[in-house]
Amino acid sequence: MSGTHEVTLILTLAGGLSAALVLGFITQKLHLSPLVGYLLAGVLVGPHSPGFVADAATAAQCAEIGVILLMFGVGLHFHLKDLLAVRNIAVAGAVAQIGLTTVASMGILSLFGFSLLAGAVFGMSVSVASTVVLTRVLSDNHALHTRTGHVALGWLVVEDLFTILLLVLLPAVLTPEGGVSGGGFWSALGLTLLKLAALSVFTLLVGQKLIPLFLGYVARTGTRDLFTLAVIALALGIAVAAALFFDASMALGAFLAGMVVGQSDFSARAAAEALPLRDAFAVLFFVSVGMLFDPAALLSDWPLMLATLGIIIVVKPLAALLMTTLFRKPLRLSLSVAVALGQIGEFSFILAAMGISHGLFGPEVNNAIIPAAMISITLNPLLYRRIDGAVRWLERHGPAWLSRSPLPRLSAEAVGAGGTVEENEPHRVVVVGYGPVGRNLCRILRDSDITPVVVENNIDTVRKLRADGKPAVHGDAAQAEVLREAGLERAEALLLTTPSIPAREVTPIARSVNSGIRILANTAFLSEARALRKLGVAEVFSGEREVALAMSEFLLHDLGATDAHAQSELQRLREELE
Repeated sequence: MSGTHEVTLILTLAGGLSAALVLGFITQKLHLSPLVGYLLAGVLVGPHSPGFVADAATAAQCAEIGVILLMFGVGLHFHLKDLLAVRNIAVAGAVAQIGLTTVASMGILSLFGFSLLAGAVFGMSVSVASTVVLTRVLSDNHALHTRTGHVALGWLVVEDLFTILLLVLLPAVLTPEGGVSGGGFWSALGLTLLKLAALSVFTLLVGQKLIPLFLGYVARTGTRDLFTLAVIALALGIAVAAALFFDASMALGAFLAGMVVGQSDFSARAAAEALPLRDAFAVLFFVSVGMLFDPAALLSDWPLMLATLGIIIVVKPLAALLMTTLFRKPLRLSLSVAVALGQIGEFSFILAAMGISHGLFGPEVNNAIIPAAMISITLNPLLYRRIDGAVRWLERHGPAWLSRSPLPRLSAEAVGAGGTVEENEPHRVVVVGYGPVGRNLCRILRDSDITPVVVENNIDTVRKLRADGKPAVHGDAAQAEVLREAGLERAEALLLTTPSIPAREVTPIARSVNSGIRILANTAFLSEARALRKLGVAEVFSGEREVALAMSEFLLHDLGATDAHAQSELQRLREELE
């Protein structure tokens, strides 16, 4: 093709995303994680496979955007209160598990001729689990909002924070030759920590004032495109500023930006608007990692790959199981957390790439980590489904200390939505829209001791409700992330109160969040009402229908019709308007 160099970006995006779509679809149909398909797509379009070859440099830049948006998303969902709720087991357990895995990796990799420093960096890279895989496994097994989910996610937050610190500290203390900077180690470390503190203070203190103010102005325009652009510009802009002015990683800057937005009234809407773009670029990140893998190298690197796999699916889970057992957690919780952590993902590849760039090890590590990651991600959901059987067997045949627990057996618990919704409300209804209909419905619900959680696009309305102590979420109800923030997963009903709400769009999304949710909708037109009933909406209140019935009833009585005749005509009209 002439002028191919001019469309390198387009070719890379088209080839990489198309391959990822096909292979991701296949792996999903096989009940495997789509991440396996994305990594395989990278192998397919990479330089080590025949046929189309995507541009590695372009793919790497797209992957960097994916990492920035990924870290922004981590920051958006980082709630300190969630970590504090399980701080004892999550902090101590995660730190100990990382330490034990790292020490074991140092010993194992020394058998392959690697230095202790290389083994340490390698161990830290395989110590951290994938956020994407873990949340997917927990969600698929209805464990995301249980005590197990709380502990696993808290554990993961600690791992993420640990990784963020490594991304900042390792470039400062490692030399390009693969060693530790000599006499300047402590000064480099001190300077790095000082810059990190300055960046954190600037972003969290100054940004906490300016960013919500800026997003508020944009939100009041009512233009969805502008709000999406504002969120993306903030994520990328602060990430670049962190690198240019503070010598920090762009990933850290994006994380801090996400934290600031996540603590504001715009957290749910920002997540809903930015995360689809994040997911697209995150796919390219996994594709770019897959492009680094040379399948032919497995002929020589397979022992290292098997050792890496053993560390991931044996050493890591055993370290986690040891810590949860020491904290005397129930056997089911201990096994669930241990198995869920037995995989690696996005941050492992980032840390491994850092080790390669600093000369600690060569590409053979990628050739070991990538297939080991594919296998661990593939096995993880399969192993998780076997936990119940393993618990029953261990309770019958295992040592007494393993199944002993001071705690009663735990049932599913609800998780609060971003600090705006109470966790254990006995009854909850999500009300979309706070116009005249929404306000009156909320009043009736509160009078009946039922908690309404309002989803509203108008930020001023949301702020007023929150100031009055009433739970409210700012965002578009057609976004699953916003509905989850409102607690739809635990709600009894969803009320779509204004005809302006795209009920046909919201209904299937709501069903994907809570398949058993009862939906009531207000719509302007009869044709829309019939379409909504086909989608499974329980009750539809059409403006045309209600006006026709009200006017007909008034007219019949005004013309002197008897009550019996009026009721007969109105019943016939109701049937016609169904």
